[in-house]
Amino acid sequence: MAGNPAEIPRLFLAEARFHLIQQYLPWLRACLEKLSEEDIWWRPNEKSNSAGNLVLHLCGNVRQWIIHGVSGAPDARNRPAEFSERRPIPKAALLAQLEATLAEVDVTLQQVAAEDLPQPRAIQGFDQTVLSAIFHVVEHFSYHTGQIIYLTKMRTGEDMKFWNV
Repeated sequence: MAGNPAEIPRLFLAEARFHLIQQYLPWLRACLEKLSEEDIWWRPNEKSNSAGNLVLHLCGNVRQWIIHGVSGAPDARNRPAEFSERRPIPKAALLAQLEATLAEVDVTLQQVAAEDLPQPRAIQGFDQTVLSAIFHVVEHFSYHTGQIIYLTKMRTGEDMKFWNV
């Protein structure tokens, strides 16, 4: 049975929310819980990011692209600070910031209507649509989630077992 093309916007938004909230957030939570406070800020070298910096970066990115870009909230992002942070922010605080940010994103995405998706936005100096901004956030979040999973495996020597087939 063929799907109804009119459902595509609703399905797209549901998939975005699923991946960000129900898939990537639990994976990141598991990684942060497994890492020590010290390991969260460990970097393989000075040109690489720590898991802590990547969490800050994800929060900044989704705030700028979804909370600001899609919903119109003020853009208060300080992107360089996401990468230059070196003081050890406790993992509980990092996780709380990530969870609060994604809770705001979830509310925002629930309010997006099909007719909003093609609407133009200027985000981080780029011309986007609401749809492309959401798509960017999901793929960007996935990319850095994978990096955090890899850093966790490097530091713990353990398989995170997210895909037990």
